[in-house]
Amino acid sequence: MDQNVFDDPRITAVGLLVEAHAGLSARFASQFEEHGLSPVEFEVLTRLARSPGNQLRMTDLAAQTSLSTSGVTRVVDRMERDGLLARRACPSDRRSSFAVVTASGLQRLDETLPGHLRIIEQWFTGQLDPEALAALLDGLRRVRDAVHPGATAGSTGSAADCDGTVPPS
Repeated sequence: MDQNVFDDPRITAVGLLVEAHAGLSARFASQFEEHGLSPVEFEVLTRLARSPGNQLRMTDLAAQTSLSTSGVTRVVDRMERDGLLARRACPSDRRSSFAVVTASGLQRLDETLPGHLRIIEQWFTGQLDPEALAALLDGLRRVRDAVHPGATAGSTGSAADCDGTVPPS
């Protein structure tokens, strides 16, 4: 095999992305644990808190987190038992339900976020000047949209009905 293939910038780019992700994930996991959250629980809380009405349809939450629908069900079940989330039935479609952040879930997120933001600033965004950060965000969005087109499912519009459509006004 040609040794020069390993000098390919595509391999370098993916390798650096994986290494950066692993390093940040380890720092995040330790900080989340201090607040009684797993990384996936923090992600669920954050995605719900950033969504209209602090809620998402379960199927949209699965699409945004790359978890299976059964995986999201298990996480939401556990977080509901812990009082961090609640389920809300869709009044117009019995097959759909929403995961909604509770006041307790928002409080846990508020307690966790300052340390999380410090880690992000120290180990990620603080390493880049504003132009480099803007370019990185642009590139990451393009890659994310290509490889994970459902990553923003259900996150726009506050009047979406249970089936994801906007009801007539």
